[in-house]
Amino acid sequence: MHESHTLIHSIIDEVETVLIGKRDKIALAMAAFLSGGHLLIEDMPGVGKTTLAKTLAEVLGLDFGRIQFTSDLLPADIIGVNYFDVKSGAFRFKKGPIFSSLLLADEINRATPKTQSALLEAMAEQQVSVDNETYKLERPFFVIATKNPYEENGVFAMPSSQLDRFVCTISLGYANRDSEREILRRGGAEPSLKLKQLTREEVERLIRLAQEVHVSEEILDLIQNIVEVSRNRSLFIYGLSTRGALALLQLSKAYALIEGRDFVIPDDVTAVLEPVLVHRLELQERDHTQSATEKILALICQDC
Repeated sequence: MHESHTLIHSIIDEVETVLIGKRDKIALAMAAFLSGGHLLIEDMPGVGKTTLAKTLAEVLGLDFGRIQFTSDLLPADIIGVNYFDVKSGAFRFKKGPIFSSLLLADEINRATPKTQSALLEAMAEQQVSVDNETYKLERPFFVIATKNPYEENGVFAMPSSQLDRFVCTISLGYANRDSEREILRRGGAEPSLKLKQLTREEVERLIRLAQEVHVSEEILDLIQNIVEVSRNRSLFIYGLSTRGALALLQLSKAYALIEGRDFVIPDDVTAVLEPVLVHRLELQERDHTQSATEKILALICQDC
């Protein structure tokens, strides 16, 4: 456990040399990866979303792919297409960018819901189907999607079924003054990474260790209490689904591993609670005195 804890923190350290001052967000992104889920980053342009995805892929030794979502993007542009090969006289499948270990789905809400849904099967089952043929994706398969919450023109609402596929949502936010000063000194140049790329075996071992983290009955009680409170229709429009409960469980286990433990404690659950809930729960009545997330956490902690 000590060896894996050291390795995980060396990964976070390395990413932080590029994405300065965002250690807590990097740790959550790493937890999302180790949990076997997918990550949604909801933030304004220019704060490091793409940098986080590319640097994580480089450090983890993962094949990186990127899709720039636009309104005219088609599902075939993501998945791939069958074409007739004149030389062989047969149809062949040309793989799309989704056949990557780490896929950056940039500005995902600029594509139509039909195109967004092309990711659903891939994110849930790590496979795609084209003309009655099924193609397995790379393992591990990790999607980092970005979404600009401040633009309303030229964007489409993300279906709840799509949002629920993301284990958590984070926001990087502006760099603090010291971090931004260091970025300005560099002139935007990114430093060379020093950590040796992980092998596929090392990555798979870390994922397996996250899956093996012990969860007590008390922790399961806590998670179920949170789920039950979220399903109070007088407070929230929709409650947490069973998939949402599993996301909270798996992310808590991954976070415990990052903290150097092979068992989950309540602090792990509360540490990842906001990122899990923020895109899943909506209050019945909007409270302008505090954010929806603050209200949700207050109510859940109070009732649990």
